[in-house]
Amino acid sequence: MKSRYYDLNSYLRSIFGCRVQKISLDAGLTCPNRDGSIATGGCIYCNSRGSGTGAMKKGLSITDQIVRGKEFLKRRYKAQKFLAYFQSFSNTYGPHERLKDLYEEALAPDDIVGLSIGTRPDCLDETILTLLEGYAKDYLVWIEYGIQSIHDRTLAVINRGHDVSCFKRAVEATKSRGIKICTHVILGLPFEDRGDILATAKAVAAMGIDGIKIHLLYVIKGTGMEKLYREGTYRCLEQEEYANLVCDFLELLPPDMVIQRLTGDPHPAELVAPDWSLRKNETLSLIKKILADRDSWQGKRY
Repeated sequence: MKSRYYDLNSYLRSIFGCRVQKISLDAGLTCPNRDGSIATGGCIYCNSRGSGTGAMKKGLSITDQIVRGKEFLKRRYKAQKFLAYFQSFSNTYGPHERLKDLYEEALAPDDIVGLSIGTRPDCLDETILTLLEGYAKDYLVWIEYGIQSIHDRTLAVINRGHDVSCFKRAVEATKSRGIKICTHVILGLPFEDRGDILATAKAVAAMGIDGIKIHLLYVIKGTGMEKLYREGTYRCLEQEEYANLVCDFLELLPPDMVIQRLTGDPHPAELVAPDWSLRKNETLSLIKKILADRDSWQGKRY
């Protein structure tokens, strides 16, 4: 049966005609919300690893990481082509020449067909956008901007360090350059209810964004969220509650928006709660079941 949402694998296969996988890369960069430019604590859900592997600090170059990533992804998925995914921290934040060298090292292998660059909307300038625009003439280039919520009050609570207008400016500055835009949102943020979450869905749906990653807010060690959780001022979403919210969210999105992620991948050793967030396949199956039971799909209420 045809999928009820437009997943990343289908999108990539439609372009390249084969299995394409992302290779997650750690470039050893940082974030202005951590290095003191904006703040030092970072977002309250992010720990010192910044969703990364620490591979660069372990002495693994971008080339080394790509070689290792390919070996694994070829075995597991029979992948034939790859996207270089700069994942940890803010990957447009650093000296321009260093960023250029990192991107071009990643693009050097023949079977790397593009870049996916995770960053913040306050970490870009004309020089970086022009550089990425140049790559987009020959490669598939995605830039991933975290917004997390469309509500400024929430962004303040999570110590995001920028407001919604900053995100909107970044999206407008990126459009019409041949660069695909993906945004990240988090469901279950402190003090947000279902109405707040669906308001984010509607706002993102209206911005002409190409793709989205939907994340669960899980609590990891050494973060501000752990403190809230331990104090009893934050309650994690239950698995079925989260799955239903994802389905509600999907219904409001354009049918051609690429769904790059429907939940996260916590490191087991770092996870505080909820335990069910480690059962990713079970959560994805539940989302699909709810959509089928509702006879619903991405864009049904768009």
